[in-house]
Amino acid sequence: MWHLKLFAVLMTCLLLLGQVDGSPIPAPSSAKRRLRRMTPFWRGVSLRPIGASCRDDSECIARLCRNRRCSLSVAQE
Repeated sequence: MWHLKLFAVLMTCLLLLGQVDGSPIPAPSSAKRRLRRMTPFWRGVSLRPIGASCRDDSECIARLCRNRRCSLSVAQE
C-alpha cells in the first residue's frame, strides 16, 4: 500500500516539475512596449510655451516647432 502512495507522490512531483519548466518567462527586451496615448484634455494641458524645446509642431502651444524650439513665426530669420 505504501508503494502506491509513494508512486503517486513521485508522479505528482514529476508533473509539477514539468509544468514549471515548460513555460519560460519572456525577456523584458523582447516584449513590445505599448505607447501611451494622451487624451485631448492632457494634450491641451501639456502644450509647451514659446521658446521651449520641442520635437514636432503638435507639442507647441502655437503649433510651430522651428529648430527644435516652439516659435511664433513661420519663417525663421
